[in-house]
Amino acid sequence: MTTAPRSSFAIDVPEALLARARAGERAAFEQLYRWFERPVFNLALRMFGGSQGDREEAAEVLQETMLKVYSKLGDFRGGNGGSPFWGWVRQIAVNEALMRMRSQRRHAFDIALEGDDVAVDPAPLPAAAADAAVLTRALARLPAATRSVLWLYHAEGYTHEEIAALMQRTPSFSKSQLSRGGRRLRELLEPETAHA
Repeated sequence: MTTAPRSSFAIDVPEALLARARAGERAAFEQLYRWFERPVFNLALRMFGGSQGDREEAAEVLQETMLKVYSKLGDFRGGNGGSPFWGWVRQIAVNEALMRMRSQRRHAFDIALEGDDVAVDPAPLPAAAADAAVLTRALARLPAATRSVLWLYHAEGYTHEEIAALMQRTPSFSKSQLSRGGRRLRELLEPETAHA
């Protein structure tokens, strides 16, 4: 059985800290902000692509996410066997990033779907994928929706059904974007000499 990768959001938050933040203690919320600042920013940045302009978008997502966390902290009902706080924050961050992408109509550049074939492309990524800078540049060249599906599936561990719900699409869309995006990413990561 394959388990989902551990998310960078998987931060155990003590109930006492949450209680202090719910009670309006500023220092407690500032601590929560510091804990989740980098994971939220990085998630948004990966979904947007990683360019300088995308850094500004990611910063906006971070601010909106943390404002929502602050204003809705009293609504969080997890803990003690319920959903973890970090999962709640991650869900808010993903929703914020996707809403920003939708508002900018960045989904207009999805990889075209040809028929209903959603065969999984099992080929391993080339060695260049190990270089984070090369991978980031290659990901930035993918359409926003495709990049988001790849990131949510591989890095955050979402299922196709969860991605479909988040993106207001079908699981087939998620599977297709994952398959086609994976193939395109491999093409982008192959050394130029392989094509000579």
